[in-house]
Amino acid sequence: MRFAYYDRLSPARKAIYRRSDAIADPRLPATIRPGPAVAAIRAGLAADDLRGLQAACQSLCDALTAGYRVPALSIRVLARRPSDDYGELHGLYEPGERGARARITVWMRTAARERVVAFRAFLRTVVHELGHHLDYELFALGESFHTEGFYKRESALANALFAAEAAPSTPPA
Repeated sequence: MRFAYYDRLSPARKAIYRRSDAIADPRLPATIRPGPAVAAIRAGLAADDLRGLQAACQSLCDALTAGYRVPALSIRVLARRPSDDYGELHGLYEPGERGARARITVWMRTAARERVVAFRAFLRTVVHELGHHLDYELFALGESFHTEGFYKRESALANALFAAEAAPSTPPA
């Protein structure tokens, strides 16, 4: 299934879209054990601890980028989501330019009520933004479109991380 905006894309961008849509599940790298970082993200949200949450998110992203062998990125966790007439911004991916690191920004509180975001929604947002990084760096796509394939990869990676948190931690082989 192609999303409606596909018809408005140029032929070159349609080709990138189709490539993105066809990419299979990027399995969790076997060399990493993300469970403790995922648990620390849960704890940071539960404690309303911005610094601890930022450190846990950076730890998770460092492990994933190293595991996928792509350039590292920076993650920034801010307090309250920005909003406008279109709704709240959950996350933002900014590709690295001129040698700078790419950056993910996520927010830990909702805009309207300023409540701490639910753990699963927050982690999915981090994974979503990391998915854009993987599109550029792992899959060498010229753009990162929200395709059905993109959402399948996001869901597969998020589910693998939820499972990793629940699994007993064992050192990598």
